[in-house]
Amino acid sequence: MATTRSDKAVELFKQGYNCSQSVFAAFADLYGMDQETALRVSSSFGGGMGRMREVCGSVSGMFMVAGMETGATEGRDIEGKKHNYDVVQQLAAQFKETNHTIICRELLGLDTKNNTDTRPEARTAEYYKKRPCAELIRQSAEIIENYLRENTDKVL
Repeated sequence: MATTRSDKAVELFKQGYNCSQSVFAAFADLYGMDQETALRVSSSFGGGMGRMREVCGSVSGMFMVAGMETGATEGRDIEGKKHNYDVVQQLAAQFKETNHTIICRELLGLDTKNNTDTRPEARTAEYYKKRPCAELIRQSAEIIENYLRENTDKVL
């Protein structure tokens, strides 16, 4: 049983959800969002956005939680948008402190930018051994968990 949001995120990944889904769904209940909606909304961001190996899905999930917390809801709210972007950049910087990048292909050590294979790999023991994804998911979830703990009154 998960004891922290980051544990829950890793558990979701091990159940077969992608990186973005795993992080976002672990926090969605804090915003009154049901699990199915959270999984649908975040599903396209896995594999570095549709398996294109761009921004890491766990980072995208973390940013989605940040948007739920700090996202501007008025089109003319320049200060609200700035605040959200400041938070996103702060979270990205924390992730980069450990990983040096937020780009999926760089985190996975892949040398291709043009990935056209959209079929996810089977989740086998070998898959989990060769991929750092579970650890990256844990890190992203811990970063946003700490942000929420320090900046909100949310009960995590």
